[in-house]
Amino acid sequence: MGLPLGIVLASRGGAQVALLDIDPGKVDTVNRGCMPFLEAGAEEILKQVIGKNLRATLDSACLRGADVVITVVGTPVDEHLNPTVHLSYRNVDRLLEYIRDGSLLILRSTVYPGMTRLVYRRIQALNRKIHLAFCPERIAEGKAMEELIKLPQIVAAFEPEAREKAHELFLSITSKIIGLTPPEAELAKLFSNSWRYINFAISNQFYILAESYGLDFYRIQDAVTREYPRMSGFARAGFTAGPCLLKDTLQLSAFSGNNFFMGHAAMLINEGLPNFIVSQLRNEDLSDRCVAILGMAFKADSDDCRDSLSYKLKKLLEVEAREVVCTDPYVPDPALVPLEEALERADIIILGVPHSVYRDLELPSGKTVVDVWSYWLKRANTRLGKAKAAGEKIPV
Repeated sequence: MGLPLGIVLASRGGAQVALLDIDPGKVDTVNRGCMPFLEAGAEEILKQVIGKNLRATLDSACLRGADVVITVVGTPVDEHLNPTVHLSYRNVDRLLEYIRDGSLLILRSTVYPGMTRLVYRRIQALNRKIHLAFCPERIAEGKAMEELIKLPQIVAAFEPEAREKAHELFLSITSKIIGLTPPEAELAKLFSNSWRYINFAISNQFYILAESYGLDFYRIQDAVTREYPRMSGFARAGFTAGPCLLKDTLQLSAFSGNNFFMGHAAMLINEGLPNFIVSQLRNEDLSDRCVAILGMAFKADSDDCRDSLSYKLKKLLEVEAREVVCTDPYVPDPALVPLEEALERADIIILGVPHSVYRDLELPSGKTVVDVWSYWLKRANTRLGKAKAAGEKIPV
């Protein structure tokens, strides 16, 4: 999230921007005008500003002269599914060694509720005159360049001067600002991601129910959403993964004292979808079959495989199938095989992620096709585990 914001602040806001990182490879890549990850429209604009009013660096000394410091180090979840706030503390303490008094420190990543106040008190306890704001990002990967400009920016601070400084910064890239208190803003961000996670879980639960009874979920989904506005938010089924939605639902769960029952149910449903797919495929005698998973990123047209459920599915299948091969046009994983090889070797083909490059793919005949997304199979009139061609290719 930091690189797209830096590009937009440099290109649209006209600011002098330094991008501080600890990875020499990424710093070198950015300074050459290349994006280290997929982000639509970003590289073209990066090339226009890099070396002018935008640079990447490994040197923390860049913080000393900064009027505004934006940190994008978030709150991860540990092995016990609890927020790990000490990493955020450590990051803030390092920053405070360099940031000068009078500057503005913005927490940009999602934080555990109450974290902004703790950082604020830490600054006061050190008798520092640093302004603090919490301005959560709300972009979707792949759409950052568009959404940073179009979406309203949430700005929260405990003091008027900090709030005004944060307002001024974000008004340089967008005209829409929403003011909240820090606790409200913290929950607003968590509510947003948990709401999406729960909504996807509803569709996945309905999908599992329909398929368990041999019924076509997407025929039902089409029937209840077509020209019926009250069901327009009924999403398609599919893997709900990535580094944010589950993590932030877990943070709300911890904040509620483990009384966030809807969130708990959503976790079981979304994380359980790969298990359901494997259970449905057991009729295919997996011990004698090669299974190919197409798409290993956590979302379509992305190279980000963090917390991807395709990898969970792979692990489950490796216990039961004779062989599992995986492919993805974007994910940099040396264990992946080319698409053509995966299609040729597979007896069962599972669409892990609906990358747009798969849209016009033709699958070899005689294969079992699993398409939870209905990316292909809505045109083939088939269901999970039932998509077998009778000697001809399946047009998809």
